[in-house]
Amino acid sequence: MKIERFEDIEAWQLARELTGRVYGLTRKPRFTKDFGLKKQVQDAAGSSMHNIAEGFDSETNSEFVRFLRYAKRSCTEVQSELYMALDQQYITKAEFQDVYDHAGRTRAAIRGFIKYLLTYEQGRRNKSNPEPLNP
Repeated sequence: MKIERFEDIEAWQLARELTGRVYGLTRKPRFTKDFGLKKQVQDAAGSSMHNIAEGFDSETNSEFVRFLRYAKRSCTEVQSELYMALDQQYITKAEFQDVYDHAGRTRAAIRGFIKYLLTYEQGRRNKSNPEPLNP
């Protein structure tokens, strides 16, 4: 499938779903009162999707990869913040596991996309700078 818009990127779609799940958790009555954690986890989840979108408009694959790495780290941040929510009993273990696992799937999709872009870029470099033939 050709990617013509950032919305076509599977990792962005997963990050969007992650953001929706996080916002759902933060609407829980006890969670809504912890303004700091609520904002932090919402920002981290949103950052995962926003960095993919922002990187899409990069001029180079290497710059795009830089933004994808930010997005991947944001998924890890969400996972860490979920522990805080669980420890404070804002969410159940099942809710924790569901969103934690989804953040992991999102991170894996981003990692796969990074690998694809780096492999593609390496292939382009190899074609434009072929090794000299040895007699």
